[in-house]
Amino acid sequence: MELFHNDDFKMYFCENRLKTFEGWPFNEDCACTPENMAKAGFIYTPSDNSPDAAMCFFCLKELACWEPEDDPQKEHRSHSALCHFITLKKKVEDLTVEEFFKLQKVKHKFLIRKSYNEAVDKFREEARLMKAEMLKMAMGKEQ
Repeated sequence: MELFHNDDFKMYFCENRLKTFEGWPFNEDCACTPENMAKAGFIYTPSDNSPDAAMCFFCLKELACWEPEDDPQKEHRSHSALCHFITLKKKVEDLTVEEFFKLQKVKHKFLIRKSYNEAVDKFREEARLMKAEMLKMAMGKEQ
């Protein structure tokens, strides 16, 4: 895992997150505009199943099924209270180098936790399939 990747740093800045919201379904007369989503730390991550999915670039919490009245800041806090980005007391531009690197360290903990959880989920699914295959083989031998 590369600790300091240029793309990683780009997403700390709102204007770069905002660029990801091309095609976002909520634009006017609602709380979850692209600007408000980007200010709350989200990037747009649509899929076929979730055309309105957005993920915090920092804590990696993904939320979908947005409603026009949803406030991105409030939704982010309520679904990811441990996200250090949403609780920052100052603008990213005003962080000291030391504060920024501490923040980056926390972000990497989120990345590691996500990778770990994905690996565990994959292992469990493979174990479930293997168990089913073994049972199928055992049942065939009994007959």
